[in-house]
Amino acid sequence: MAMLEIVDFGKRFTIHHLGKTMNAIQSINLSLEAGEFIGIVGKSGSGKSTILKSIYRTYLPDEGKIMYDSERFGEIDLAQVSERQMLYLRKYEIGYVSQFLSVMPRTTCRQLVTNALLEMGESEAVAFEEAEKALAHFELDPKLWDSYPNTFSGGEKLRLNIAMATVKKPRLLLLDEPTASLDQQSKIKVREIIEKLKNQGTTLVGIFHDIEFMDGLCDKVYDMQKRQLTTTKEVVSYES
Repeated sequence: MAMLEIVDFGKRFTIHHLGKTMNAIQSINLSLEAGEFIGIVGKSGSGKSTILKSIYRTYLPDEGKIMYDSERFGEIDLAQVSERQMLYLRKYEIGYVSQFLSVMPRTTCRQLVTNALLEMGESEAVAFEEAEKALAHFELDPKLWDSYPNTFSGGEKLRLNIAMATVKKPRLLLLDEPTASLDQQSKIKVREIIEKLKNQGTTLVGIFHDIEFMDGLCDKVYDMQKRQLTTTKEVVSYES
């Protein structure tokens, strides 16, 4: 069976002060096998992030199913699982990288990445070593490792966010424009990690406006306008 299958997915949002309900997205169908990487492209407002947030259950779908082949629970519908099950999946199986960093205050950069591994059951020694490797890979200045991220630039926060998610080597990794505010060198580092995770069997779904970044990396591309899977060479360039 597929690692992830989205069937007739739809999501609505209610604007309460206007008393209106709007269809954000409708009739999304896509699936991917274990170890595949699907990129999602489309204009701003087309619902790309809504799909990722619904897989991660930040949003609850209004229509359809999101079937996931969990290592712990078997085949489950992420739209229907309990909060306890979803918390487990986020902790051990499903990672999410967004453009924004939301972390506990007064927790240092090094502690955040180390804690991500400790909650997976790694020993303190292994967690500490792997955290340092991840921070070094994304070229975060060692002077920042014991600083609080609220002092970081946007690019530094994004690199920390990616380090926290990828160091856990999740079975399914969701990437919501992870290179949005990064320079070219940092983008290369992100691509190296994605390729490494993919080679290790991680399944990935990602949103990228940089079509060149996706070329040769994604197995398939889902075009929001065409509502179909295609290849990077067939994708038009969308404005962000």
